[in-house]
Amino acid sequence: MHYISATDVGKTYQSPSGPVPAVAGATFSAAEGEFISLLGPSGCGKSTLLMMLAGLEQPTRGSFHLAGHEVNGPRRETGIIFQDATLLPWKSVLENVMFPIQILKLPEKDYIDRANELLNRVGLSNFTAKRPHELSGGMRQRVAICRALIHDPNILLMDEPFSALDAITRDQMNVVLSELLERYRKTVIFVTHSIREAVYLSDRVLVMGGKPSSIILDLTIPFNRPRQFDIEETAEFGALCRELRLTIERAHHG
Repeated sequence: MHYISATDVGKTYQSPSGPVPAVAGATFSAAEGEFISLLGPSGCGKSTLLMMLAGLEQPTRGSFHLAGHEVNGPRRETGIIFQDATLLPWKSVLENVMFPIQILKLPEKDYIDRANELLNRVGLSNFTAKRPHELSGGMRQRVAICRALIHDPNILLMDEPFSALDAITRDQMNVVLSELLERYRKTVIFVTHSIREAVYLSDRVLVMGGKPSSIILDLTIPFNRPRQFDIEETAEFGALCRELRLTIERAHHG
């Protein structure tokens, strides 16, 4: 059985000048533990699709199912990471990671060790008492990832989480995320407009294109895990990036 499935999902927004179609009839599925990237240019509906899967937006047609249950709103088994870390400025790093436990009214003593373990794994064990303004952008996103993982969700939805970072920090974050997912197996849907990032991280890459957009390519990435970063230097990696880039360009100019 598919762990995540989208069946003919569409979204049309109403505006003063009439209906604005954002996503047209997207259909895809994901197996448990699979990492899937949604790739495409800005404005092609990637984030809209992700927010519908999160239950934060309602589709105007079609449906999403998680583990056989239709998505009608936010679900506890889903963790979400946004482009901005959205940390609470008055709380410490550790308090920010623990914040979902408060919201879910779970016993904090049962999760404090997990919070410290997560922070240790992303290299922030010496920063637990710091406030967000004392951290770099990459460090803030590491905190956001730990916060999304604290209640042990089965599914991680990530909306361009590294796009605001510089290239070197972004590469570091890709490695951090890969290492975390080796330790904590999750089903991941990852929105990006970086072709290299999508190929490095994913088991499959879904390309979105057209107006309104649909899924125009479902590409399997054949590399085994764990992956070393020097895989990006291989001819096979370059060929996959080229295929994705040509698909996006054809959709854009078609």
